[in-house]
Amino acid sequence: MRDTPLQKGIIVEEQYRAIIQQLGEDPDREGLARTPARAAKAMRFLTQGYEQDIDTIVNGAIFESSNDEMVIVRDIELYSMCEHHLLPFIGRAHVAYLPQGKVVGLSKISRIVDMFARRLQIQENLTKQIGECIQSVTNAAGVAVVIEAKHLCSMMRGVEKQNSAMVTSMMIGRFREDSRTRAEFLELVRRP
Repeated sequence: MRDTPLQKGIIVEEQYRAIIQQLGEDPDREGLARTPARAAKAMRFLTQGYEQDIDTIVNGAIFESSNDEMVIVRDIELYSMCEHHLLPFIGRAHVAYLPQGKVVGLSKISRIVDMFARRLQIQENLTKQIGECIQSVTNAAGVAVVIEAKHLCSMMRGVEKQNSAMVTSMMIGRFREDSRTRAEFLELVRRP
């Protein structure tokens, strides 16, 4: 029998309490007394992408269109959690597709980014998952995704490089096959 979300929350809360104790702190002191519950609630929020599915997110918002020109949504804020250190990475995604008779509702692209970002991730896989999902939803002639992010796992610990950012890209269809299409996308998402 599977645990209900409430039972999972209680289990996660107990685990946070144990972590606080292992760090040598008193989980019952005033400042920490409610921390295990708050941390468990935060973790459920930060990983809510596991509870989401693409059909619910798109919700039928696919529309007939004769447009076959590039559609871009740039600067989509994203917040994710590094699956190696459970520390955040924060950045933005730029997503483009080339419609073939259908377009997807504008907000759905941002919601797709969020669905995959709100899971334990590495940026390389996140970029690919977004691209493949947009492709499956739109049946586009091409999809392009670029993500730029700063990773607290390399800023707060490890190499401690404060000004480094990671950039990943994923190109499908015409974006991969046609250098002019790819160059147009990259020019349009480049910072001014």
